[in-house]
Amino acid sequence: MSASKKPHLNLVVTGHVDNGKSTTVGHLLVDLGVIDQRTIDSFAKESEATGKGDTFKYAWVLDSIKDERERGITIDLAFQKFETNKFFYTLIDAPGHRDFIKNMITGASEADAAILVVSVKPGETEAATEPGGQAREHAFLSRTLGVGQIVVALNKMDDAGYTEARFNEVKGIVEKMLKMVGYNTSKVNFIPVSAWKGDNLVKKSANMPWYKGPTLAEALDSFTSPEKPINKPLRIPIQDVYSITGVGTVPVGRVETGTIKSNQKVIVMPASVSGEVKSIETHHTQMDSAEAGDNIGFNLRGVDKKLIHRGDVIGNVDSPPSVAKEFEAQIIIIHHPTAMAPGYTPVLHAHTAQVAATLSEFVAKIDPKTGGITEEKPKFLKTGDAAIVRIKPVRPLAIETFKEFPEIGRFALRDMGTTIAAGIVKSITEKYDANKK
Repeated sequence: MSASKKPHLNLVVTGHVDNGKSTTVGHLLVDLGVIDQRTIDSFAKESEATGKGDTFKYAWVLDSIKDERERGITIDLAFQKFETNKFFYTLIDAPGHRDFIKNMITGASEADAAILVVSVKPGETEAATEPGGQAREHAFLSRTLGVGQIVVALNKMDDAGYTEARFNEVKGIVEKMLKMVGYNTSKVNFIPVSAWKGDNLVKKSANMPWYKGPTLAEALDSFTSPEKPINKPLRIPIQDVYSITGVGTVPVGRVETGTIKSNQKVIVMPASVSGEVKSIETHHTQMDSAEAGDNIGFNLRGVDKKLIHRGDVIGNVDSPPSVAKEFEAQIIIIHHPTAMAPGYTPVLHAHTAQVAATLSEFVAKIDPKTGGITEEKPKFLKTGDAAIVRIKPVRPLAIETFKEFPEIGRFALRDMGTTIAAGIVKSITEKYDANKK
């Protein structure tokens, strides 16, 4: 059966450093038969040769992909894609990837579902789940970015003697953390696993007869495939624009919402220029129309290449994409070395756009759980704070509210090479009118 016949889901694996994300995914892929034992054994040899010992062999599966990526070698995509009984999964960010958070926010990777890996090893559990811990940060982000489906792998059960008591203790800690960020934990599977030994990844573990729930692979099958936002107005954030001799202007991007077809008139924002779609293709195959989820290139007649840029958004002429001069957003400060005050200008990343943007006003500090206001007009914001703020991009930005278009209504704020904050657009407070300039 070809992979594409099953419903497709984007999966992201999150959790604190050293809690075993890479080993979990590596061993899961081996047990699912995506990667053969021979490959793993050769990784194990390499791993031993580097003095890391055999323990790293599953993590090596993913690290070798990352190295190959960094060296620009084309890699076997089998690593990135795998099937369970019910779904065809794309792993959208190998764990440990430095730009993971940015990718997750800017929709380079729209995750439909997440595996959160948390170690049950004393010390490691606390580091991951306490304020500043990555498990907490990733859970917060997943929630803010609308990743509704999550499964928790409580890893390193072999280190805890496979005891039910330790499982229950850590499950309680993680459950509390997930509730705090707004997940309905009655719908979340908590699975005791040993990524290293393979317990409860694909095969039921004989070491934990007390556990009656699903394995990790079975839990992945309990997810539901999301509805494609086909009935919404068309939105295509532009990734690149080419000028092809004899063809003309060819923008490339992923259809986030709606549908597009040949001979349709579309508009490019913020330039506010319209043109006609002459032809559409995906992976060198011509198509008459494309819909949400398709990565396409299309020949746009009547629009000069110089008027289209990466980060622009294409939409229907009768419901053009919004362009903001200023918007109100809800943000969560993920990491800031000190504190930020109004006037701070980091770089905003949203869909395919990057633009410097000033936090012009701090409207209120809020309780991230309830959304209730805890302080009006705070003087500064620091790591861990959630707030409503006003943001002014230095030039007009095509962006939408998260409520109407979650796919393009979220963003990250970055500075000095790290993600400072993640947020969603609540309302556009000042629209840009191209005709008024």
